[in-house]
Amino acid sequence: MEPIWLKHYPPGIPAEIDIHRFASLKEMLEQCCERFRQRPAFTNMGVTLSYDELDRLSRNFGAYLQQGLGLQKGERVAIMLPNLLQYPVALFGALRVGLVVVNVNPLYTARELQHQLADSGAAAIVVLENFAHTVEDVVATSAVRHIVTTQVGDLFPPLKACLVNFVIKRIKHMVPPWHLPQAVSFKTALTHGAQLPLQETVVAQEDIAFLQYTGGTTGVAKGAILTHSNLVANVEQTSAWIGSTLEEGKEVIITPLPLYHIFALTANLLTFVKWGANNVLITNPRDIPAFIKELCTTRFTAITGVNTLFNMLLNAPGFDKVQLANSGALKVAVAGGMPVQRTVAERWQQAMGVPLIEGYGLSEASPIVCANPLDAREFSGAIGMPLPSTRVEIRNEKGDELPPGVEGELWVKGPQVMGSYWNMPIETARVLSGDGWLATGDICLMDERGTIRFIDRLKDVIVVSGFKVWPGEVEEVVMMLPGVREVGVAAVADEKSGEAVKVFLVKKDPALSAEEVISHCRANLTAYKVPKEVEFRDTLPKSPIGKILRRRLKEEQAAATGASG
Repeated sequence: MEPIWLKHYPPGIPAEIDIHRFASLKEMLEQCCERFRQRPAFTNMGVTLSYDELDRLSRNFGAYLQQGLGLQKGERVAIMLPNLLQYPVALFGALRVGLVVVNVNPLYTARELQHQLADSGAAAIVVLENFAHTVEDVVATSAVRHIVTTQVGDLFPPLKACLVNFVIKRIKHMVPPWHLPQAVSFKTALTHGAQLPLQETVVAQEDIAFLQYTGGTTGVAKGAILTHSNLVANVEQTSAWIGSTLEEGKEVIITPLPLYHIFALTANLLTFVKWGANNVLITNPRDIPAFIKELCTTRFTAITGVNTLFNMLLNAPGFDKVQLANSGALKVAVAGGMPVQRTVAERWQQAMGVPLIEGYGLSEASPIVCANPLDAREFSGAIGMPLPSTRVEIRNEKGDELPPGVEGELWVKGPQVMGSYWNMPIETARVLSGDGWLATGDICLMDERGTIRFIDRLKDVIVVSGFKVWPGEVEEVVMMLPGVREVGVAAVADEKSGEAVKVFLVKKDPALSAEEVISHCRANLTAYKVPKEVEFRDTLPKSPIGKILRRRLKEEQAAATGASG
């Protein structure tokens, strides 16, 4: 099919981008640091690094990795950090000397960390000392030769650093005991690196930038090989899409999602560095009072998040003060990572004056594939149009392309799509065709304008007596009830229908009953889609970015049923 969406692009957005705009992320960073040298680059807990400081510190850390540790181009460095100033310094330090970054969730268990370190063959790891005990548990069975530990306040001014680190360790007791005698502190690494020469490393587009692990919640995590070309292309694609709304050197973006996740990595860190923006890093967005305080004291022009995060903010005490403090400043709010529920989007627009702009992506595509136009005046319920230089098709089970208006699996092709998984040729062959098309595993529908609507994950479908039920549709309906705070839907075994729909729900209104939920669903859904059971919970299992884990709900239900049986 011809790219019908191009005829409906907003004015000024090109059909193609220049994938050779930068030879590498290294070149992009160095040019941006030169252009925006005196501008603020990253802010965390009230402390700001300028682009000049980012340039100097990342250069020093790169020199330490290269000359101090003797790491060679292409070796892997794991970064196990939350959103702290140390993250961009470590990231760009590694990329500047041609190393491959392996992003690691700091909350990983020892089993999960051991798999990722063993699979990637990481030679070094940078870890916040709060999680150093996990590294201690697995380092002997890994290829890790070098460990750099850091404390939260290591890049803060001396007095604040001492105070913050003391409170975290001695008052809040957030640092479990650990023993890694070979470890070097981040501050020592920077000091040592400042005294070492930095040998110029030629980093080409085809060189690997990241092993971005994905799929750990649904099986063994797979490392998507993302090259400098993949990431530069996605930054250029995203920049072309947002170009008419934002101004270079003048934006302030709130970054509450973890930078080790591909969404925040590309959409916030890499893209907004290119724009010379100030990234305000939120270390712990679950600390609602602190998060609200940060939002009240920062005139931000952009924010990204997932549906659950925006819902959490809207329900947070004091959010009315955020509205007043930010009045007239916010230009764009982008949601991705999971489907956005209409009730959340409408409440956000009413509160903040700008719509939630939904986009779509996946780790294997660096990640951004589609987005809604930034000049949208209201929430569309769609995931938008393919970005420049991106092709998409909706295909059936046989791999045949389907016409507009017919549901099928979304396939993607473009310069942002990975070439393979790391050391997993069979898994690669399952999702990548010989001519570079990526099977996403997501069921979508494209209309006559080329706008795409996400239906659900193929693997999450519930089959009731042969009829397909998409959990997202049921969740959308349940969220229409005012007394609902959060909801997840999953399949449960049923003797008569094979599978049945079950709702897992966190209440906003304590008086809400299961009968009310089911009655509401009966009024808004076909009979086979109506949930058979409703279970009230205090919390729902979530991924690191706040996505409700339906698979976990299904596993917990199966375990409970087995135990009771």
